[in-house]
Amino acid sequence: MGERGTSNHSEVTDFILVGFRVRPELHILLFLLFLLVYAMILLGNVGMMTIIMTDPQLNTPMYFFLGNLSFIDLFYSSVIAPKAMINFWSESKSISFAGCMTQFFLFALFIVAEGFLLAAMAYDRFIAICNPLLYSVQMSTRLCIQLVAGSYFCGYVSSIVLTSVTFTLSFCASRAIDHFYCDYHPLQRISCSDLYFHKMVSFFLCSIIILPTIIVIIVSYMYIVSTVLKIRSTEGRKKAFSTCSSHLGVVSVLYGAIIFMYFIPDRFPELSKVASLCYTLVTPMLNPLIYSLRNKDVKGALRKILGKKIFLFNSILTVI
Repeated sequence: MGERGTSNHSEVTDFILVGFRVRPELHILLFLLFLLVYAMILLGNVGMMTIIMTDPQLNTPMYFFLGNLSFIDLFYSSVIAPKAMINFWSESKSISFAGCMTQFFLFALFIVAEGFLLAAMAYDRFIAICNPLLYSVQMSTRLCIQLVAGSYFCGYVSSIVLTSVTFTLSFCASRAIDHFYCDYHPLQRISCSDLYFHKMVSFFLCSIIILPTIIVIIVSYMYIVSTVLKIRSTEGRKKAFSTCSSHLGVVSVLYGAIIFMYFIPDRFPELSKVASLCYTLVTPMLNPLIYSLRNKDVKGALRKILGKKIFLFNSILTVI
């Protein structure tokens, strides 16, 4: 069986991304939906990064983390969306072995990095609300850079490990991946290798990635809520909660979708694909909207940029 698995593994040069099992005439509708969502992701996240980089008033730890969050959202959605849109028009729906491995590696890197970054953002809000007088000292530029670099490093290491153990499996059961991108569970299902070691590595990675980040977020918010409830004025409480509500919304959508997807039984693959959409495309689309609509600083910076553009446009019209 081992020789057969190795032989079949060596023959695999590409996979087929099955995608959504819908009628062919609905592919155009899905393509347009993906295109609209991806365009909003590009516009929202590039816009957010531009606002943060061009406005000196947003040169704070919170917006440094937010800029990196937009960068991560932009890149991991770009790993998934373009190929998915191409496959709506493709007859073969194929992806090369190297292409699948690259997609898997990059997506794992950025999604893990986002988890650690959200934990760093929760810690930032904890310091800002619970120790405001020491905020500028404790959240130094050096610490912020270390936290962001650490997030990317953890994403890189975990992705290297998970990609290595996944793509050394023997894929002799089938070439058809029942998903719209190369994901962990669908690849497991088409493998004929013994998955015990693979599952143990996966469980270990989840234990050291998801558990610590969730604990940091929960503990940070326990202290935040405790501190806010001690504020006597209603206006003070509202202001304190408003600085956290955006981050809490992003965390809820991302972790909620991931946990929901991994608890769905294998007999409901289409439901799993819908859940995957939440954190591969919906979350990157919503993050800039959540932070811009609920943030006075971002809205003020956006008004200034738009005001400059309108002034420049009017000046050009006057000259003409």
